Amino acid sequence: MFPRVTAVLVVQHGGDRLRTTLDALRSQTRPPDDLAVVLMDADDATRRLVEAQRPSHVVSLGASQPFGAAIAAVEQTLPEPGDERSSLWLLTEDAAPEPAALESLVASLENARTAAIAAPKLVDWDDPRRIVRFGRSVTRGGRSMAIVEGELDQGQHDDLSDVLGADPVGMLVRHAVWRDLGGLDPALPVVDDGLDLGTRARLAGHRVVAVPGAVLRFGDAGVAGPGSEPGGRAARHRARIARTAWLHRRLVSAPAVLVPLHWLAILPIAVLRSLRHLLVKTPGSIPGEFAAAVEVMVTPQRVVRSRRAIARVRTAKWSALAPLRIRPDEVRARRQQAAEARRQRARGRADDLQFLQTGGGWVLLATLALSIVLFAPLLASGGISGGGLLPLSNEVSALWRNAAAGWRDIGGGFVGAADPFAGVLAVLGSAAFWNPSAALLGLWLAAIPLSGLGGWFAASRLTERASLRVLGGLAWAVAPPLLDALAAGRPAAVLVHVLLPWLAVLMFAAGTSWAAAAAASLVFAAIVACAPVLAPALVLAWLVALPLSGRAAVRLVGIPLPALALALPLIVQQVGRGAPLSLLADPGLPHGAGEPTVAQVALGQANGTWGRWEDALGGLVAEVVPPPILLAVLLAPLALAALAVVASRRLRGGLLALALAAAGFATAVGATLLHVAFSGERTVPVWTGAGISVMWLGLLAAAILALSTLRRGAAAAATLVAVFGIVAVAPTVVAIALGRTAVGPAPERTLPAFVEAEAGSDPRVGTLRMQPTADGGIRATIERGTGATLDEQSTLASTRRDLTGTTESIATLAGNLASRSGYDATAAVEEFGLSFVLLGDADPADPAATAVHERARAALDGNPQVVATGETDFGPIWRFVDAEPDAPGARIPDPGPVAGWVVAGQLMVVGAALLLSIPTGGGREPDRRPPSVRRRRRRPAVVAAESGETGTDAAAPDDTAAGGVPVESPAVDGPADPREASSEQRATVDAGAPERRGDEGGGRRADEA
Repeated sequence: MFPRVTAVLVVQHGGDRLRTTLDALRSQTRPPDDLAVVLMDADDATRRLVEAQRPSHVVSLGASQPFGAAIAAVEQTLPEPGDERSSLWLLTEDAAPEPAALESLVASLENARTAAIAAPKLVDWDDPRRIVRFGRSVTRGGRSMAIVEGELDQGQHDDLSDVLGADPVGMLVRHAVWRDLGGLDPALPVVDDGLDLGTRARLAGHRVVAVPGAVLRFGDAGVAGPGSEPGGRAARHRARIARTAWLHRRLVSAPAVLVPLHWLAILPIAVLRSLRHLLVKTPGSIPGEFAAAVEVMVTPQRVVRSRRAIARVRTAKWSALAPLRIRPDEVRARRQQAAEARRQRARGRADDLQFLQTGGGWVLLATLALSIVLFAPLLASGGISGGGLLPLSNEVSALWRNAAAGWRDIGGGFVGAADPFAGVLAVLGSAAFWNPSAALLGLWLAAIPLSGLGGWFAASRLTERASLRVLGGLAWAVAPPLLDALAAGRPAAVLVHVLLPWLAVLMFAAGTSWAAAAAASLVFAAIVACAPVLAPALVLAWLVALPLSGRAAVRLVGIPLPALALALPLIVQQVGRGAPLSLLADPGLPHGAGEPTVAQVALGQANGTWGRWEDALGGLVAEVVPPPILLAVLLAPLALAALAVVASRRLRGGLLALALAAAGFATAVGATLLHVAFSGERTVPVWTGAGISVMWLGLLAAAILALSTLRRGAAAAATLVAVFGIVAVAPTVVAIALGRTAVGPAPERTLPAFVEAEAGSDPRVGTLRMQPTADGGIRATIERGTGATLDEQSTLASTRRDLTGTTESIATLAGNLASRSGYDATAAVEEFGLSFVLLGDADPADPAATAVHERARAALDGNPQVVATGETDFGPIWRFVDAEPDAPGARIPDPGPVAGWVVAGQLMVVGAALLLSIPTGGGREPDRRPPSVRRRRRRPAVVAAESGETGTDAAAPDDTAAGGVPVESPAVDGPADPREASSEQRATVDAGAPERRGDEGGGRRADEA
């Protein structure tokens, strides 16, 4: 007597796949004895199609249900199994069995009486040669894995027999065992339901066998299982339900005494796994990670029900399942294979930059040579000073303390938010942890080469022509705002110019890479920290990029978050005291400079001069040609090339570049109107060089886009622009080389040796520094330890318009010490923890300052509260008689718990971006980009000498950059020889792909690389 088989078919969508599956059922060499159908929200056409098969049982469900619930709904209507050999065949509308499938499954159960479940081989619906899944097991950690998945079927797995479980689709299950086990677990409605059924069958003393000869074409449309819908959202949904199933199975299979510990560990493990998701560039899975953890934690009744179901049928030990688990060495081998496959995809899609072949090496060598020539005198000194430069704190811990919200050691001291620029200095100083101040010298030495590299890499995103890439590198390396910042000693402005092209490069890649997007957010934060005045322009550019980036916007949307996190405490304080415009003040030491006019800004000059041409050759050049006209003529090739982009075939990208230039120009002009910081009694304007750097970047990008469309003469035009641009900055370069700027070698110390010796034993020793000013006044400051440092400066102090109680006390103390009075300084000395008074030398050419200096010196010499210590290079110095080592007034007050919470929040945001930005080398970050499509461009018509026929090539279509910003598809020129057209006129139409041209690259063409 043959065993009775009832096929249970779950129908959800109907259509052609259902029709194919029904035909396959009729074609079975061993047909099922009965057909039971579950219709889920079926239409009339589907119902008629099913009824034509004359099923024995039909159950209609009003809405879609999980596969297990649908099977349970129809199985309850079936009669009791007649014997132990009766079986259920679980099918879906998208699982079409091969003719011999059921026969092979039945034979497996008949030949192995201890077997209760037979699992088929699921192959791809459209490509039956490829195995979708075959068998399922778990690792030692409990992770569910398919034994065979996504492989080409060459019979290599035909010896597979006993397995722990399998996908439920196509399973042949003994009906009596099904009822004994209670069917599929409702707690696993989508994922691992078949694995759980097999596990319970094994624990009940039955076997689960895999049947290679039973083949089903499987569409994986989501009727059973999570489906294989493409897209990031679907992938995240599958990851969430898989994690939910994993956590549920862990609580179900754990020993009873360990279940509470596993339950308590769910959330901490979710946090750790979220950090891992950041590292492997899958941040979209983090919400699903926590959703899965919370869902399992709040539904303990599911765990209890599942554990009871296992306890009811279990006759074997859990250790009996160990031989069926996937071995650790096999897990490692699979991970290595998957990583290698990802690396292969990454290598296959990576753009060949051809760094050496297209002039990158020459740009680097030229800029290195220029940097050595300009700053060679600084190398021997080991430090740099002048202008807006100050040394950094001697200890890395002090750098990071000043970068956090808390005590600010300036203006007598106060508790407040740190400038984000202090964090940038902490990172910079940590790179030279043995001597943090040496990092500033390193910045000056590396600024020009790094700018040249940044300009070359940014140009490589726009063109493949070597001449234009070299133009981008050189023009950015010697841009006027960079040289002006180097000459004026403005480290923040130097960093802005160095980082801007790298932000552009990362933005191009951010649309297809979480790592690039996270790195872009960190560079964005660093630029805004160094030049807050650029925040409006950069945010505007980000807002424009979001709608233009399409689906890539999900990666770009978080770019401003680290910058906002770093600046938020400062924003709250400045807005709270009614000074929102103070947020745009330049960080660091308030340093005034010449204020440029609008015309000077338009010509790229930030220091209020005409590129120093008015002083060139002792003024001889200015006598022949007015400096404004000369400078305008030298920069005209760049401006004309940039404006020519509106008439080129790369109009869209060119307009965006010109819009960026306009935003930079508006920012620079607006900066000339902002005077929000103070240096003594003088107001300090915001530095215009940051805005000019943005303007220069936009003009340079537009010029490169325009020149890249030239059929002939692009190299000559690029050379002209580069040569004229270098000549335009020649006077500034000469001034830096000859040491005629504010920047020079750093002195050995910033305070007298007496103070430094005291600071060796008392790092918080206080010195009242009084400096006579030109208006007959005295500027009084308190400096701790070995002197003021750059990282302790604060815009909260430099932008304050009113005196505080602390600054009034300092002014009162200095005023009384500088004049003969009966003022008792004991209380003030104790309050501020002072030990020394240093009177700075006055300018001999200033009578008012000299008179103040002499009066103050006489008063201090006659004051019994101070004792003269001696003359120093910084001026005469006195010591307070009542000074105490480690005075209470010099100690750092506790900033309170709020500062700690602020720092913790900032670290979380920046740390997440940092983890996400770490490159994995083609490792775990999924590559979801579509394959690149190469197409042959229309060849331009060739002039026929005999017939006089002429023609023009069609305009190239637009492309979309990887960062989401549309740019024009680069035009590929046709060769003069028509025989070369087939090899020379190919272009890659891909995200962010630059133009493909090999006539000037000096190496292989990009489409051949």
